Amino acid sequence: MAEPGRPHPNLEIAGGYLPAGPRALVGGDWFETVRLHFGRSLLVVGDVMGHGLDAAVDMNAYRTALREVAATDLPPHRVLRHLDAVVAEDDARRPATVLLVRVDPARSTATFASAGHLPPAVFGADGSAELVDLAVGPPLGTGVGGYEPTTRPLRPGDTLLIFTDGLVERRGEDIDVSLGRLAALRLTPHSGPEQVVDEVLHHLGAHDAEDDVAVLAARIRARAPQ
Repeated sequence: MAEPGRPHPNLEIAGGYLPAGPRALVGGDWFETVRLHFGRSLLVVGDVMGHGLDAAVDMNAYRTALREVAATDLPPHRVLRHLDAVVAEDDARRPATVLLVRVDPARSTATFASAGHLPPAVFGADGSAELVDLAVGPPLGTGVGGYEPTTRPLRPGDTLLIFTDGLVERRGEDIDVSLGRLAALRLTPHSGPEQVVDEVLHHLGAHDAEDDVAVLAARIRARAPQ
């Protein structure tokens, strides 16, 4: 997985990628950050269906297309609509689930748009977790569209966590049970993004996951007193 871009310096981020099994470090899971205008950043996590080199090739194509569209500064749901239309024209492209989050530190808000992806979590300053309730559209590549935005505040000390399904899904387990395990986590209070990533990977046993895992944590950087 290639390195992500750089967000604005008003955002603290940390990421992690764990391949499943002993194979090479290639696959269809990725995370990304894109610097936008007015101090905002776009956070991305995606999962191309399948594994191995073929999925990695499609993943890089998605990343390239997403960077080009995101540079136009469209809202997240419109970025997904545009990508879906472009990808649907290529029959050889594998479908992908993608979650976009536009973080606006000046307004202390995050705007989400999901293409078939699992919901993110927000960890409060006290270490408790909350899953974000999103409108979920179809995976990219169907040409159906139907993506809608969801905006919520990010409080001081909140850390946002976006991830691919390998973090939580376990064989033979209902996805609601898997997500409930994440929501029930209680992390060390006042943890920064790096510590949130480390603790979540540890508590959920992600190092032994059956699927690739990509995670990205972000927190609005506290402003220095004037």
